[in-house]
Amino acid sequence: MSRPRFSLTLLLCFLCPSQSYSQSPHVMEAGELALALKKLNVLGSALYIAAHPDDENTAVLATLARGRLIRTAYLSVTRGEGGQNLIGAEQGALMGIIRTQELLAARHIDGAEQLFTRALDFGYSKSSEETIRIWEKDKALSDVVWAIRSFRPDVVITRFTPTQGGHGNHTGSALLAQEAFLAAGDPEKFPEQLRYVEIWKPRRLVWNVFRFQQSAAPVPPGALTLDAGGYTPLLGKSFTEIAGISRSMHRSQGFGAAENRGSFINYFQHTLGDSASHDLFEGVNLTWSRVRGGEKVARLFEEADRVFNPNNPAKILPILIQAYRELSSLEDRTWAGAKKRELVEVIRSCAGLWIDALTSDFSASPGSDLTVLVTMLNRSEAPFFVESVSLPLGQKDTVFQALLQANRSIQARFPFRVPADAGFTQPYWLKREPFKGSYAVNDQLLIGSPENVPLYSVHVRLKVFDQQLDLEVPFRFRWVDPVEGEQYRSFEIVPRVSVNLQEPVQLFPDRGSRDIMVNLRNGGGAVKGVVRLQVPSGWTVDPPSIPFDLSARGEERGETFRVQPSNGAANGTLSAFAEVDGKVITHGARTIHYPHIPPQTLFLKAESKLLRVDLEKQGSTIGYVMGAGDDIPAGLRQMGYRVVLLSDEEIADAELSRFDAIVAGVRAYNTRPRLRAHQRRLMEYVEQGGTYVVQFVTLQRGESENLGPFPFTVSRGRVTVEEAPVTILKPDHPVLNQPNKITERDFNGWVQERGLYFAGAWDPQYETVIASNDPGEKSLQGGLLVARHGRGNFVYTGYAFFRQLPAGVPGAYRLFANILSLPKAGASH
Repeated sequence: MSRPRFSLTLLLCFLCPSQSYSQSPHVMEAGELALALKKLNVLGSALYIAAHPDDENTAVLATLARGRLIRTAYLSVTRGEGGQNLIGAEQGALMGIIRTQELLAARHIDGAEQLFTRALDFGYSKSSEETIRIWEKDKALSDVVWAIRSFRPDVVITRFTPTQGGHGNHTGSALLAQEAFLAAGDPEKFPEQLRYVEIWKPRRLVWNVFRFQQSAAPVPPGALTLDAGGYTPLLGKSFTEIAGISRSMHRSQGFGAAENRGSFINYFQHTLGDSASHDLFEGVNLTWSRVRGGEKVARLFEEADRVFNPNNPAKILPILIQAYRELSSLEDRTWAGAKKRELVEVIRSCAGLWIDALTSDFSASPGSDLTVLVTMLNRSEAPFFVESVSLPLGQKDTVFQALLQANRSIQARFPFRVPADAGFTQPYWLKREPFKGSYAVNDQLLIGSPENVPLYSVHVRLKVFDQQLDLEVPFRFRWVDPVEGEQYRSFEIVPRVSVNLQEPVQLFPDRGSRDIMVNLRNGGGAVKGVVRLQVPSGWTVDPPSIPFDLSARGEERGETFRVQPSNGAANGTLSAFAEVDGKVITHGARTIHYPHIPPQTLFLKAESKLLRVDLEKQGSTIGYVMGAGDDIPAGLRQMGYRVVLLSDEEIADAELSRFDAIVAGVRAYNTRPRLRAHQRRLMEYVEQGGTYVVQFVTLQRGESENLGPFPFTVSRGRVTVEEAPVTILKPDHPVLNQPNKITERDFNGWVQERGLYFAGAWDPQYETVIASNDPGEKSLQGGLLVARHGRGNFVYTGYAFFRQLPAGVPGAYRLFANILSLPKAGASH
């Protein structure tokens, strides 16, 4: 049976994802090129499977991909949406976008490829049963089977086992891997996939055994070994050094890693399939003899490797072009296709070939015009000839008939019109509303792709040594940053006008009115229209609509509406939308930009959560010590507080008594090293009548010794079920009564989790006010500690206010207001 073929574009997207399309074009250096040449003659593959970004063992990936020259991929079951964020305030889907790009940046370093499933990281889970249920087992299993059938690994490696992982997502990923290992070779399982791929049976599945402290851990009996600390002179680094650089791309998680040197033995325990006694790839044919007719290709690659001269790599181009012809004649599409793509990159690097398709701006709106500058440069003496350059959608097809002379660029500018019916740029997995545990993606050929295929590409046809080479060059935008230098980003399509609301939550503590601003941004040429708000029942908007006229691209303006609740106003969604030429535009642009990843743009509905909540507070001014990024300051402003973000210098020198309360943000003691140096001053602030609230810290040695006026320790205790019952321990405590009466109803509607890193043990001078626990577990009382110190109050809380306030949970606002309003000693309320 002949193997079904993918659409070529989608196949490239799925199987060649080690470099983000947003990253700058890459020409290999001599050492990297020498390795790439050798890799052309290695026909083996490995798939590493775990649950999240940063679960992967980058030392193993680097050793396999850059040492053994095995085609290697990491399948992260999720995009890490439930993780915390050490570098900004993004959560949920936005966090998933950041971590996706961090994985692509890591793979660009360690040489592996990157795959995903549709499963969502819904937060910490204490059981694989819960994980598999929320992920929807058949859907998640189908995706892992699809990855195995598409990538066709000889060896599958798991980071966890069904019983060892410490997190339900971890053990769940191992369960899926084991079942998928067997199902991928069964034509009765997920037969709809067989329109595109064939069944596949990997040789073996092994577990990469945990041995984080190698000197102390026993060697598993019968385990295979791999020294991941080897050294590659061609790159001038050990694989553990490469691994450290790769792992350090997970900056949002604070996973900067050491670049270790020296032997680093990894162990692999047999799980399923054929066992092996001495090597992971025992019994696997890693040569071209596994492909019918591949012997001639092997000889050509051996010759190219033998005569390769790093000072004149173009010398081997005739041999490589001959190999390209031979690859094109092979019937096998799996290895011939994969190696052909590798070979094109080797040819390009040997010639120093640089081809760009740069747009005149990074974005355009449907129906608008832009210019595409195509630059072609051959930095070798090889006779590359340009036969044609074709723009997408049949807009331009030019025959150049031009020789690319050595180190002399050819440039051509083309006009390009974005189709009037083009949709705006959006990560494919976010185009539809997701389910609780997975994304709604129905196109089989998209499943697993790390990111979108480029919107538009220029097709360049070259000829060299009588062989045509067809290259797809994606539209990109290039600019020069005064600090970072040359930068690239993907070309984007944006709406004619973007509609944005400033705040995710609009809180009305009484029946008073409030001004709400809608920000409009012109995405193309001159645009006129009207903007409106849509509100739930019981709310009024004045005026009903506002006309706008934006004449210049990029022009912005804000329009203000007055919104007011009436008696019985329902909580719900506030939506903003613009009407332009009879079309309704409901989305606004959000760009995520950090130095270690390319800019990422997505479009979110212009919506805010509209809350009418009976909420009272004491005081007016809060000092906030930002930790790992969170949006609590925005929530405090919604409550009516003036918020001052405190620098280390202000904590040390400013007059703290002007603050009614000071709040330390999420993990502030982990991310602000100087905060501990000011602990005595903060405790003096409490002694003199202030309230100091510390949100959770992560567990590190000694981290809890100096957080409050009296000793307490931070545990790993957490309540992961957001609906878990909350028990009121001290119904008369001020936290539950002043100025808002807190009841069990205030714990309805919480999201993702109740809390994490609860206190584990504490001095008797701390009071515990509420308790909660996951089903079947003991009650945890350390989520909210309150202590009187002098005239003021100290509070430690592990409850996840950093998730609840941005999500617009009414009870969380009321409880946090009470914490901030704790009375001073001797004060009457």
